[in-house]
Amino acid sequence: MSGPECCSNPPKLSSSSGSGSVIELAGLKAYVSGSSNSKQAILLVSDVYGYESPNLRKLADKVANAGFYVVVPDFMHGEPYDPDNVEKPIPVWLNTHNTDRGCEDAKPAIAALKSQGITTIGAAGFCWGAKVVVELTKSSHIQAAVLLHPSLTTLDDIKDVKVPMAILGAEIDKNSPPELMRQFGEILTSTKVKSFVKIFPGVAHGWTVRYKAEDEFAVKSAEEAHQDMLNWFLAHIN
Repeated sequence: MSGPECCSNPPKLSSSSGSGSVIELAGLKAYVSGSSNSKQAILLVSDVYGYESPNLRKLADKVANAGFYVVVPDFMHGEPYDPDNVEKPIPVWLNTHNTDRGCEDAKPAIAALKSQGITTIGAAGFCWGAKVVVELTKSSHIQAAVLLHPSLTTLDDIKDVKVPMAILGAEIDKNSPPELMRQFGEILTSTKVKSFVKIFPGVAHGWTVRYKAEDEFAVKSAEEAHQDMLNWFLAHIN
């Protein structure tokens, strides 16, 4: 995940966005939305801009309204990627905020949710977060997954996926081009993992969480992807 495409259209971050609240979960700050009495949780793993993205929190609220307890942990530990910080370009930032660390942080968060009575967990990952989610699918940590414009994910990663997975990709995307997304789908079919692959026309990498509210087409495409994600979880998290 290098170059400007993965980091275009940075969101304006706001810790006060959303109708949920910020709690501490397994040593991490996390934005949560929905009833903690729910037995079904959805973990949303952000892109490099972190858990304060207003669009991501708005999406968390939308998923919570469908009956899930939604958790968006701060896997960036208070230091999301800042494109204006010339001392930490994306390759340097990734050295200390790598997806392996994100995956290791996710495991105790999942364990904490299960200790609270959560019985079934789905996870969706955006760009950087998709790689974290893929790692979680290789064992029994989660029961269903959605990748949205994934980065850093390889064909070999997909061969080890063990839970139902939906992949939502952009037509204009150097990090996860449509052909690679289709190859992911072919692998999942060959390994008999339930899967769904959809390429959205006319949109670029990051469109599901970095859209601008005044861009009608972008909003419509993002909302379509959000509904596809939600439908996947409604079908496979029960």
